[in-house]
Amino acid sequence: MSDPSAVLLKTPLNDAHRALKARMVDFGGWDMPVQYSGIIDEHNTVRTAAGLFDVSHMGEIEIKGPEALSLVNYVSTNNAAKLAIGQVHYAGLLYDHGGFVDDILVHKVADDSYFLCVNASNQDKDFEHIAAQNRWDCTVENAGPRYAQIAVQGPKALSILQKLTKTELSPIKYYWFTDGEVSGDWARIARTGYTGEDGFEIYVDPSLAEKRWNELMAAGEEFGIKPAGLGARNTLRMESGMALYGHEIDASISPLEAGLQWIVKFDKGDFLGRARLEEQKAAGLTRKLIGFEMCGRGIGRDGYEVRVAGAPAGWVTSGGPSPTLNKNIGMCYLPLDKAVPGTSIEVMVRNAPVEAVTIPIPFYKRAK
Repeated sequence: MSDPSAVLLKTPLNDAHRALKARMVDFGGWDMPVQYSGIIDEHNTVRTAAGLFDVSHMGEIEIKGPEALSLVNYVSTNNAAKLAIGQVHYAGLLYDHGGFVDDILVHKVADDSYFLCVNASNQDKDFEHIAAQNRWDCTVENAGPRYAQIAVQGPKALSILQKLTKTELSPIKYYWFTDGEVSGDWARIARTGYTGEDGFEIYVDPSLAEKRWNELMAAGEEFGIKPAGLGARNTLRMESGMALYGHEIDASISPLEAGLQWIVKFDKGDFLGRARLEEQKAAGLTRKLIGFEMCGRGIGRDGYEVRVAGAPAGWVTSGGPSPTLNKNIGMCYLPLDKAVPGTSIEVMVRNAPVEAVTIPIPFYKRAK
């Protein structure tokens, strides 16, 4: 539980959210907007036009120096040696026992410079974890205070952002970035996102954040842009089957169990957690993440017990209504032999079993 006496951290856009009459909540110690016009409205706007998100609470860690790659590759599961300059990949930051410290985005800025985007509530922990492993010729900086981050997501995102920059956006491929400009000021522009839609994250100086936000809102007016809060961000990422730290992944879950084996590169050499993951792979998994949809009336919420044939079998990691699919969906961990599409399960909703069936993840994929 959050400490009610604690002073909440604020992003540089806090005044803008309040001017828009956003509903604000305590999110991991940050005062953040959960919704403006409503979660379903914001969700549907991102799927059909564009939504604007304040993600300035996210953390940034910079690793620089002649041996920066060695440290990045040791603390993360993916192989940063394969990245080209300007490319981004998703990776796990693991403990020795194979569980997640966090999930991160690794950007290769130069041969001796890497930029990590990390989860808001984990940034100090992540920094300390990485810095403690640094035995190479490089430096690690907890750089979050130097950046504000704004995400414009949806099919109209490119058209909106292009109005504000001379940097050509079309050539930037998915999971690539460029250092360019927005409204004449330096910005790191990444074609990544957490919604399942096309879109961009822009990293700017915090002093310019509110100005950039207002310019994007104005540029997007003709396209139907709306500000979007954490509520829509959660339903969008859930439909797209994207993991959320503290739900699908945490210190007790390995990437193999979470269906993220594709971000684990055993052929690159040693990395934190490798030995435990190899043991787990050799022994065989005992549980795995799978999607489900509710058949009976009720919503499978985070933490609810899941039963198979009346016996406790797992738990819901994320669950709720899907505005795009118009059904109640979720993700859960089940024993390996049950974690296959088509398994009949019961989700315990207020101590009563409600019928559901397992289905593949992701639930939604945008048309390319």
